[in-house]
Amino acid sequence: MRLYKILKKPIITEKTSQNEVNSNTYVFEVSDDATKIDVKKAIVELYGVEVQSVNMVNTREKFKYGKNRTMQLRKRSSKKAYITLKNEKDKIDFTLIK
Repeated sequence: MRLYKILKKPIITEKTSQNEVNSNTYVFEVSDDATKIDVKKAIVELYGVEVQSVNMVNTREKFKYGKNRTMQLRKRSSKKAYITLKNEKDKIDFTLIK
């Protein structure tokens, strides 16, 4: 699998920004068929940092109804990877790729 297809995009929210500062953990949206080993190899090769652990989370599909339950909106399911780096001094710069 190609490296750029494994990592779709970084998830940047207030909660993930606090994780970056406190526990040196970054969150990425990854492809549905990616494994922990694939994600770890992609981070090491693209950003040049050492990875301590990778945790994966599958989010479920969510539904929301419009007025009078006539219109149904669907939020797709996705897969997220929580990546913890070994060294606290290492940082991932999302604008630069090695």
